[in-house]
Parts: sequence; structure tokens; C-alpha cells
Amino acid sequence: MEHQLSLEQQRVIGCLLEKEVTTPDQYPLSLNALVNACNQKSNREPVMNLTESDVQNVVDELTSLHLVTSAAGFGSRVAKYQHRFCNTEFGDLKLSDQEKAIICVMFLRGPQTPGELRTRTQRMCSFESVVEVEETLRAMAGRPKALVVQLAREPGKREARWGHLMGELKSSSAVEADDRAVEPSGNEQLLRIESLENKVAELQEEIQLIKQQLAQSHQYL
Repeated sequence: MEHQLSLEQQRVIGCLLEKEVTTPDQYPLSLNALVNACNQKSNREPVMNLTESDVQNVVDELTSLHLVTSAAGFGSRVAKYQHRFCNTEFGDLKLSDQEKAIICVMFLRGPQTPGELRTRTQRMCSFESVVEVEETLRAMAGRPKALVVQLAREPGKREARWGHLMGELKSSSAVEADDRAVEPSGNEQLLRIESLENKVAELQEEIQLIKQQLAQSHQYL
């Protein structure tokens, strides 16, 4: 795909990709449903507060790029929208269910670790293991036109994150600013707790090792 998508455009396409799979009975989405999906407080990073006018403007932009189309039937009073982002006769971007879910989560939540992707794509596809996620990411990165890239591992992080190459990508500083401005979601809080628990466990192991070394040194005195 040649277009570089803004964060708002990514949010709209991500919502359409998500709802197409998770709530097929309600897809395509009305403008009101799309606004609600964009502003969800769960499974979104950052949480946005887009108005109906904001979303309509983004939809119009994506329509002009042939990435979204109106699906309103004849005589319908309410326009509904569906994506033409991938797996359609209108474009050459073809994605497996796993690849589509990965891009969807990245559009909705920014860069992710393989472990986060496995957890957060469960409603859209199935991965047997984190290794399978990593294999899929490498395949996506190895395409003639790469779709994703592995980012440098951040200080204090155990895993490197992966991001898409289809548009604006939030920097770590921007993510941290959003974390300060918006109360973290329950999932994010759990991930932070898990990270702290891992750090505590590592420190305990180091302390135990130091104690053993000290005990051994006293034996030789």
C-alpha cells in the first residue's frame, strides 16, 4: 500500500477491520457506531475523543483513497461504511487472518511485542504460541514491500516491539505522554504489574546469588 496513514485514519480502518470479524452482524458500521468504536476506552491506545464530524472527515479522506466505501443499500436512510483496505478485488494487499489481526491491533494500539500480539489478537485469530507470532511477523517483514519492522528494544523492556510500516507510528515518548494523560486500561495495568513482578523476581535471584557467593567466600577464610 502506497498511502501513509495518519493515526486517525489508522484508528478508523482498525475499527472496521476489528468489527468485521468480532461483530459481523453489525458490520458494515454506521457513522455513529464507527465513532463509538474509535472512542472505545478498552483495546485502544491512546483513548481518543473524536467527534462525529472528525470521523466523517477521516472517512471522506479514506474514501478518496479508495480504502473505505459506503455500503448503504438502496433506499437506506443511514450510510454504513466498510473497509477496502485488504482482501478485496479493489486492491492487491492480501493478508491471512493472522496477518490481518496483527495489523488491526497495531492500528488500534500502536507497536506491540509478540506476546502482546498473541493475547490481543485472540478474538480475531488463533496463534499456537509466541513463536508462531514471531514467525508471522518475520514473514510480514520479509515481503518485497515490508509491512512491519522490529523496533529497537526499549531500556528496561524484556522484548522488542514491532510496528507497522503503513503510516504514522507513535514514538515511545508519545506513548508515555498518553499514559500520563489517560488512565491506563485494565489490560495495561496488568501488563505493568507483570513487568514489576518480573523485575522483583530478577532482583531476588541476584540477591540470592550474592548471598551464595558471600557464603562460599567465608568458607575459604
